[in-house]
Amino acid sequence: MDPSGVYRSEQGTIWRVLETDEGHLRVETLEGEEWVPGRISLVGLRLAATTTRLAPAAIRSLPA
Repeated sequence: MDPSGVYRSEQGTIWRVLETDEGHLRVETLEGEEWVPGRISLVGLRLAATTTRLAPAAIRSLPA
């Protein structure tokens, strides 16, 4: 399951949105070196003006 996007909020929270084969969305947040289940409400935060979508180079530097 590849992330459809990885984002950073103004406060520094990093999260990724994943889409399952069935089309369901799942959110994971980065805590230290580990991705953990996140709040689904973060899906909407990705549209905020203060949220940054990370570039591929930045994504590659994060834990898998």
